Amino acid sequence: MAAAAAAARAAVGALVRRRLFPAAGGLRFPASPGAAAGLGANPGTVHLWPAFQSHSSQSTSAQERVLPKMSLTSPPWPKVVLPDPKQETRHHQEVLQRVNELIATRQHGRLFAVVHFASRQWKVTDGDLILIENTLEARCGERIRMEKVLLVGADDFTLIGKPLLGLDLVRVEATVIEKTESWPRVYMKFKKRKNFRKKKIFIRPQTILRINTVEIAPSLS
Repeated sequence: MAAAAAAARAAVGALVRRRLFPAAGGLRFPASPGAAAGLGANPGTVHLWPAFQSHSSQSTSAQERVLPKMSLTSPPWPKVVLPDPKQETRHHQEVLQRVNELIATRQHGRLFAVVHFASRQWKVTDGDLILIENTLEARCGERIRMEKVLLVGADDFTLIGKPLLGLDLVRVEATVIEKTESWPRVYMKFKKRKNFRKKKIFIRPQTILRINTVEIAPSLS
């Protein structure tokens, strides 16, 4: 009876294994590393991890082939491709040579500049008049130099500072034309039936400057 029961259990176990692993019917599973090394593991145990890993990798590749490409498959921004350093250096030298030729032959046209003066930024060129709501120490008729130049350009090129251009690269000079005051601004405040009135008058100093020259160095390095 015991032999018959053992044979029945073995038959049921073989049937269950064939149902669970139909593709591994003719395959031999490798023994566990412990049994191969003689570490006391059961010689009849099998190591199923390599078979499961190969099956999962095959299913992942199949999903990648079946699933369509969506908006979240790849990043929404374009791929940034950095230029070749040698090619970028050669292009920089070509542009610098062309700008030097324009400056040397005076074919760049009328220059303009963006300067930071009296807590504001001004885009100026030769002959411009600017009104500054502030007072300066210079007297009328004196020439001053605007040292904080952010940008200078012409028709074909533009030089941008980081944040300022060097004093030996660009020169912007202006003349103090007039020092005056602004029109009075009156502010009234009152409360009805309270006999309350308050009056304020604001007058701000003003200075008018004329831009004389916007010059650039004869050669860029």
